[in-house]
Amino acid sequence: MASVTLKMNYRCVQSLQQFYGGGPFVVSSDGSIIACACGETIKIVDSSNASTKSTIEAESGSITALALSPDDKLLFTAGHSRQIKVWDLEALKCIRSWKGHDGPVMGMSCHASGGLLATAGADRKVLVWDVDGGFCTHYFKGHKGVVTSIMFHPDSNKNLLFSGSDDATVRVWDLLAKKCVATLDKHFSTVTSMALSEDGLILLSAGRDKVVNLWDLCNYGCKITVPTYEALEAVCVINPGTRFDSYLGTSQKGGKKSGLTSIQFITVGERGVVRIWNSEGATCLYEQKSSDVTVVADMDDDSRRGFTAAVMLPLDQGLLCVTADQQFLFYSPVEYPAEKLNLTLNKRLVGFNEEIVDMKFLDEEEQYLAVATNLEQVRVYDLSSMSCSYVLAGHSDIVLCLDTCKSSSQKTLIVTGSKDNSVRLWESESRRCLGLGTGHMGAVGAVAFSKKQRDFFVSGSSDRTIKVWSFEGLLDDIEEPIGLKAKAVVAAHDKDINSIAVAPDDSLVCSGSQDRTACIWRLPELVSVVTLRGHKRGVWSVEFSPVDKCVITASGDRTIKIWAISDGSCLKTFEGHTSSVLRASYLTRGTQFVSSGADGLIKLWTVKTNECIATYDQHEDKVWALAVGKKTERLATGGSDAVINLWNDSTAADKEEAFHKEAEAVLRGQELENAVFNADYSKAIQLAFELRRPHKLFELFSGLCRKREDDSQIDNCPVYKALRALGKEEFRLLFEYIRQWNTKPKLCQVAQIVLFRAFQILPPTEISEIKGIGEILEGIYSYTQRHKNRIERLERSTFLLDYTLTRMSVFEPETDTRDLANRSSSQTVKNVDDSLKDNADQEQKQPSEDPKPKASSKKRKSHKSGDGSRTHKKKVKDVAYTKVEAISLQA
Repeated sequence: MASVTLKMNYRCVQSLQQFYGGGPFVVSSDGSIIACACGETIKIVDSSNASTKSTIEAESGSITALALSPDDKLLFTAGHSRQIKVWDLEALKCIRSWKGHDGPVMGMSCHASGGLLATAGADRKVLVWDVDGGFCTHYFKGHKGVVTSIMFHPDSNKNLLFSGSDDATVRVWDLLAKKCVATLDKHFSTVTSMALSEDGLILLSAGRDKVVNLWDLCNYGCKITVPTYEALEAVCVINPGTRFDSYLGTSQKGGKKSGLTSIQFITVGERGVVRIWNSEGATCLYEQKSSDVTVVADMDDDSRRGFTAAVMLPLDQGLLCVTADQQFLFYSPVEYPAEKLNLTLNKRLVGFNEEIVDMKFLDEEEQYLAVATNLEQVRVYDLSSMSCSYVLAGHSDIVLCLDTCKSSSQKTLIVTGSKDNSVRLWESESRRCLGLGTGHMGAVGAVAFSKKQRDFFVSGSSDRTIKVWSFEGLLDDIEEPIGLKAKAVVAAHDKDINSIAVAPDDSLVCSGSQDRTACIWRLPELVSVVTLRGHKRGVWSVEFSPVDKCVITASGDRTIKIWAISDGSCLKTFEGHTSSVLRASYLTRGTQFVSSGADGLIKLWTVKTNECIATYDQHEDKVWALAVGKKTERLATGGSDAVINLWNDSTAADKEEAFHKEAEAVLRGQELENAVFNADYSKAIQLAFELRRPHKLFELFSGLCRKREDDSQIDNCPVYKALRALGKEEFRLLFEYIRQWNTKPKLCQVAQIVLFRAFQILPPTEISEIKGIGEILEGIYSYTQRHKNRIERLERSTFLLDYTLTRMSVFEPETDTRDLANRSSSQTVKNVDDSLKDNADQEQKQPSEDPKPKASSKKRKSHKSGDGSRTHKKKVKDVAYTKVEAISLQA
């Protein structure tokens, strides 16, 4: 068997996060980005791949209104706090804010010039603001209900402002006259959307009264009322010359009726279908055959069905519709051979995924990912654009588990288990359900395809049973789902079954349950082989090794175990997670595995050494789903935080990067040595900072401190010269290094010199701006105070040396201008002599307690030459030395 290269690291390369929580959104002038309200934040999203470019923490409450300036440089936001804010999108900073309404702002619109901002409030007011000054220029009152929509006339020469309200009226305001010039009151319910024709002469208004009214802005009369028979949320005008207009065909365009030019427009609403209308005769030119909106089980909840908004994308890019379940659907027109228009769904961006419970890669190319969330549908994502490619709908309750495989006919199959007690078999290319399996009496929590024959799958349920389902012969052309029959059934556990796995040779199946056991069964009769006991909590995941006859299990007791199939013994136990381990899957031909847990961590393990070699913290909640690709062993993880992360093996890339870094470090190190050799200390210090070499840096500064130059001028100081070339980041590192050097007495002198010169270069204002400087200086100060005290003690100790040398007449007292100081010193010495003599006399007068040592002392003295006075002087000197030494030690 060829050697296996172990994986050492994974990198998160893509991430699909929640970016839209319902509410307002706005599209940029080129259609490249979408600003979406997401709770208390605003997400700036790339419309091509749903990646979040930036996040703005805008409000303490939910966002209620958004608008962009015509040049896309400014973003206007408002929320329940009633604060209107202006954001610079480049710097992501709030440049000004103000309050004006007495209630939440429900709508915003920016003038074509970019200088005015109109706001519609729940306080029934319409206000116009100067963007630069932040002051109110117009104050309009008149609506009797909440103002829900607002719009400037696109022609900047026509100073008109339109507002729609839930009082079923549209008001037209003249900005020059500062008054309401017309009240349009043909609606009978809330006005939800307004649009203008290309020539700016016709105003269209749509409402929940299921009609669209067309108004002539010359006399403000209602020309046509188009009944749509559904509560409308948005109306969009199709401008001449666009793709929509060209695909509609000239035969569909009428002439004039009552002097009104024929207008084509799009409506969307509660039915979840896109319809195109012609104002001439109020005819419907096109209607979608089926809705692309995912239907939820609770059909009575209108808030979860249909479209909530629609907008024509700029630069003729198509139509964008937003659904009630936070999805962005991008449509573009196509022409059929019969000269009929049809809409194709180009892209589906999911703003919120709910809790992710399971996911699997669809094919070996790892391009598509099937995801089961807390919904009745399965979403299949195209990982290249992170858009939802299609949706598999059929279950009547939440989908809890899924599995994928390639059939013998090379068709990609998906099996799903749901809370509706059924299993469904899907074919991904045709996106249809092939078979339906019923018979479980509880929610189906685990499914698994066969690995070799690929003609059956196994399911486990909360009814504690395991069923084997055969789908052989069902892959021909099937119009309706065929009922699947169970080949074998067994009552497997005492509690809910959480996980099912089939052996690579299709001979065994393993089940994990909440009863803290995992059981191995022989296929196809489901005969018990062995029961794996040892976990202290429920077993969440089971999987067979691809090469060895063993099984890996993950449990709620925070451990992962590997078991031998032959006798059911536990071979290895892995500990490291701080909470329940929810998933574990083999990697690298069974030599490694990856696990995910309720602690939000992903861990990479090596089986042979029992070692966790990497831990990743990219999730904020439980990680329920873990998928491993078959070709490159790419990882996909998802959990309760509604985030999908994609991970690629970066072992080879990390090795190459480390090699390049090492080669670069060698070259830079040689450059550093050359600079030192050439005495180019400024360059050498700069390189030492780049290479993060504090020891080399200390040697350089130490060498500079030993250089003797004229210090009378600060510019001639070598340390000062070297420090002037440093930037702020280098100074921050320098202060950290000085803190380290200052802790050692041998290095503190150089540290203090460098610190002194650094303080001469940097003013206090710049020093205070350095990150973490307070903590650094506190550490420097404490050790500096200690060094100061130590030097003071050493200085006091030198007084003994001065006294000794003076008494030994090694040097004569100086008689220069420092006479006063010397006289004071002589007086001090005389006082010390007098005190020492007095002490010696007292010691001679004291009676001796031990006569024997005294006699022996006298005996020794008799053998010495010299007179008594000399002996007396020597004794006095000895006593004086002892006394002074004691004093100096106490000092």
